Amino acid sequence: MAAQPRVLIMSENNPLLGPLTEGIERLGWTARVTSNEAEVLQALLDLPITAVILDLRGSEQDDPAEALARRLKAAVAPRQLPVIALGAPDTLFETPAFDLVLAPPLHPAQAVMHIEALVRSAIADEEFDLRQKTFAERGKSLERPLDRNAPLRILAIGEPAPQFLALSNLLAKAGAEVVGAFTAYTAFDYLHEQNFDAVVMWGGTNATEALSIAGGMRRNTRLFHVPITLCAAANDSVTTTEAFNRGVSDVVPPDVSEHDTAQRILELARAYRRQTAIRAALDRGRASGLMDEATGLFTRDLFAAHLLRLSQTALQTKRPLSICVLRVMDSDEVNQARAGGWMDRALPQIGSMIGRLVRAEDTAARIAPEVFALALPATALHEGRAAAERIAAVIACTAFDAGTDRPAFVVEFNIGVAQLEPGESAASALERAAAKALRPASS
Repeated sequence: MAAQPRVLIMSENNPLLGPLTEGIERLGWTARVTSNEAEVLQALLDLPITAVILDLRGSEQDDPAEALARRLKAAVAPRQLPVIALGAPDTLFETPAFDLVLAPPLHPAQAVMHIEALVRSAIADEEFDLRQKTFAERGKSLERPLDRNAPLRILAIGEPAPQFLALSNLLAKAGAEVVGAFTAYTAFDYLHEQNFDAVVMWGGTNATEALSIAGGMRRNTRLFHVPITLCAAANDSVTTTEAFNRGVSDVVPPDVSEHDTAQRILELARAYRRQTAIRAALDRGRASGLMDEATGLFTRDLFAAHLLRLSQTALQTKRPLSICVLRVMDSDEVNQARAGGWMDRALPQIGSMIGRLVRAEDTAARIAPEVFALALPATALHEGRAAAERIAAVIACTAFDAGTDRPAFVVEFNIGVAQLEPGESAASALERAAAKALRPASS
């Protein structure tokens, strides 16, 4: 059976998109190209489409592209649909109807990178709306974030060539706060000490160093999602494919004007600011007073109420929902730690670690003194198991204090994972996951 498409590309010039769709599929995202709105709307209703790319080059539609994007989003509401516009910067950038605007040509690796980020951001936004309702039932408010309060902060890395200085000046004139770093060492000092909405690198004569910086950022969890634009030099030997594989978000050829380059950088920075703002708002929910006091996680009752809402939304949006249960595994050293009260001292740290190891859109809870649960939206069974096993592996590498003159002890988990099935209740899925955690050999 052929895989169902997950990315829909709407274009009036389909033949030019063959390499893009083929490249997207080689990277694991099945794609379909269509040429009219009726086909797009029908596909959105019938297929598990997660994102739409609107190719506006040469479009002869009288209807504004923004209106089309809004209709597509409304057709699948309350599920949020990321819409990427592929078109000219001057007329499209900073248009609220689009989640991101990219200048053509669009490289497959570039497309997949941005689609994955936008899909996770959409899920986080949906999760924020659900948590607002869950918290409101208990008399607590969760304020929607404002993502444009402060100027966009951009780190410009590279030698002070005239073109690069001109680009930095254009970014500053657009209201961005630009910080210059002439060396890789200075750049990483800034990146580790301050927060930036985007990074722009001047390839110059040493694009290899620029890609090394990009690779270093992608190995850092805090910097992983910060967009990186590489301004390529005319004699640059680095290929576009290599740059995207190293984590660069956009590659600007040397024939693109500084004005258009600045617009491309600002668009990536705005999108990143929106994504980080919603995740920060989700994190602020920890201070609501509703969480487990020791660990900062959802309490059992709060988790049960929110899980019901998550399950209803998963069925409505036709997205998977995985539920994981992690129960502290019995061992001689854990039993000794319990007897001495050291396990009780370790549990707040364990819960805090679990809270930091899940994504902002995931819900982590303490449902019993030594039992934790995770609700992972838009996550299939195998992905949920991988996430739970990763968390358990990190905690298993941590040594916990067992008192003076006693060796530190480690904590391992029995893991149970269940994916919500059609027509199944949230309580039933949670019970299935808990049963597997009690009988690890059968899971």
